[in-house]
Formats: sequence, C-alpha cells, structure tokens
Amino acid sequence: MSDLTARFSFLNEADRLKSVDRANVLMDLSRPENSAEHSWHVALYALLFGGSDRAIAMILLHDLVEIDCGDHPIHLQHDTLAVEAAELAAAERLFGLLPDGAALLGLWREFEAGETADARLAKRMDHVQPLFQVLSAPKPLSDHLEIVEGNMTAGRAARLWQEWPEVMEAARAIRERRPVSGELAGTLVFLAEADRLKSVYRASTLCDASRRENSAEHSWHLALYALVMAPLAGADVDIGRVIRMLILHDLVEIDTGDVPLHSQNGAAHHGAAQMAAEEAAADRLFGMLPVEQGRELRALWSEFEANETPDAVFAKSLDRAQPVMQNIRSGGGSWIEYDVTYDQLVERVGLRIQRGAPAIWDWLSESSRVYFTR
Repeated sequence: MSDLTARFSFLNEADRLKSVDRANVLMDLSRPENSAEHSWHVALYALLFGGSDRAIAMILLHDLVEIDCGDHPIHLQHDTLAVEAAELAAAERLFGLLPDGAALLGLWREFEAGETADARLAKRMDHVQPLFQVLSAPKPLSDHLEIVEGNMTAGRAARLWQEWPEVMEAARAIRERRPVSGELAGTLVFLAEADRLKSVYRASTLCDASRRENSAEHSWHLALYALVMAPLAGADVDIGRVIRMLILHDLVEIDTGDVPLHSQNGAAHHGAAQMAAEEAAADRLFGMLPVEQGRELRALWSEFEANETPDAVFAKSLDRAQPVMQNIRSGGGSWIEYDVTYDQLVERVGLRIQRGAPAIWDWLSESSRVYFTR
C-alpha cells in the first residue's frame, strides 16, 4: 500500500465519526450532536481560548476511538477499566492505519493522560463545550439542565471552579439568566452562534452515502486532513495555521449557506454576489468577538479566501481534495447530481489541488478517473 493510499484510508475511516451520536443535542434541539461536529466545536473553543497547535491537534483526534467504542455519556454508569481498554485498542487500530501513526497515537494518549499543559487545556475545552451546548440553547431540555448542574457541582467539570473560575461563573450566570460580564460574553455568544454551522448541509455526502455532510463536520474533517497530510505540504507551510484556517473557513455559511461547487455549471460558486455575502457574514460573525481577537481571526479567514500565501494555498487544496475523496467513496455523489465530467473536475477542482498539493491531486486524479471511465 502506498503512503497516500494509507493516509486516505485513515481519513475515510475517520469519516465514520460523523455517524456517532452523542447524548448532547444541537442548540435548536433538532437532533443529537455527533462526535465529529463536537470535535470541531471543541477545537473552535481551543482556538478562541488560547490553545496551542498541539492542544488543537489533540482535540481533533480525541474522539476518533468512538468509531469503534461509541460515546459514553457522563451521566450514565460505565465500567471504566473496560472502556479504557476498548478505547486503547481502537486507538491502536485506527492510528495503525497510518505510516506515521505512532506520533498521533502518542498525542491521543497524552490527551487521555491529561498531565501536560496542552492536554489539560484540551480536556478543559472538551469538558466546557457540553456545558454551554446546553446552557446557551434558547430552550434547553430540563433533564439536560439537571445533568449540567450535577456536572458543575460534583462531576468532571467541578474541578473547573478552581482551574477556570471565570468561565464557570459565566455558566452559572447563564443558568440563572443573568448577564455575563466582560469580553467573555461576546466570545460565548460567538461560540453559541457557531453551533448553527452544524445545520448547514453540503452537496457532498458521507463516505457511506447515508446523508449529506454538514459544514461543521466537514471543517473538522478538513482540519484532520491537514494534520494527516502535513508531510505533503511545502517546507514553507505552517500546518498549525492551516488547521486554524480550516476550523474557521466555513463559518460564514451560517449566514450564506453552502453553494455547491458544481451548481449552475460551476458558475454559482464564488460569484460577486456570493463573495459580498460572505464578506458581510464574516463582518457580523467575527464582530461578535473581542475587537482584537475578532480582527485577527477575520484576517485569517480573509487570508484563506485570498488564496495567496503558502498556508492558504495548501488549505484550499485540501478543501477541494476532501469532497473528491467523499465522491469517490460514495459512488459519485455530487458528480452524479450535477452531471460533472472529468474535464470539469480538473478545471474546477484539480488545478486548485495541484497548485498546493500536486502529489495529492495525482493520487485523486488516478482514483477518480476510474469512476469517469466506467
């Protein structure tokens, strides 16, 4: 098996995390949250609250074992030792698919141990996000509020009264319907608004073709692509910045929706009206944050959109590569829906991938050509 075949095999297996449901629900109560979009949201928390690139990488990986083991809700009783053994076996299987999987397995184990500064921060984000997932909902479920209350007073989040008291005070204020003070208020509003990305659906489907992919889990998958495909990046590419770009890149779709690349014969995507709408959405969303942070993150989003720096070019390449892989795995996906030819794929997608990751495009081109010639 070639190096790239192994990397894509791992990333295709990771796609299954999008079908692992959690006990939490989306803030609009429309459905359970899945573990992939949860991982994206936790990574966004870390990005906003000062997480290092290493901590964010841990978060992208931390729930992959649920592909084999499922989610274990904190309010239910579990055989802890049996769960730990099953999760370790899952981690060894999954990361064993990669030629350099030992390094990612080490990151996952570091997160689980929770002893380093990066792991502690990553754990903190993982334990805070479910609290605000419930508390920030317009009409939270009563039984979920009870779980949050127990978690904050005697559960795994109780330690955060010592570790991160300002955030716990904010959670208590929201629970008691009091205003949150200071810059934290805007950050929490932004994070709650970000939950809406989980309800923006794309033309691409999951690898198993069971449903359309949403933009939050797509963003998680892309960030994971960057982590796994890092050896294919140029020497001047900063993978940490690429991952941050990809975590942020589709947030504007909360306002604009997703515009399929192949719709209107390829003419709809990034037309003048669409670009203006995305700029306005970026102004609104990043404007919720503390001024300096909002300015920095909007600049990172704009850099991705401009597609001129080495980081942005590689990030854009991955953003085009992932849907190609999804279509290959799902038997055609949006290519069938929009009657795409191989030449159109090369023009609309291939040239962009080749610019930043030529080896990835060579592999995808060969694999996709089989579909178009059968």
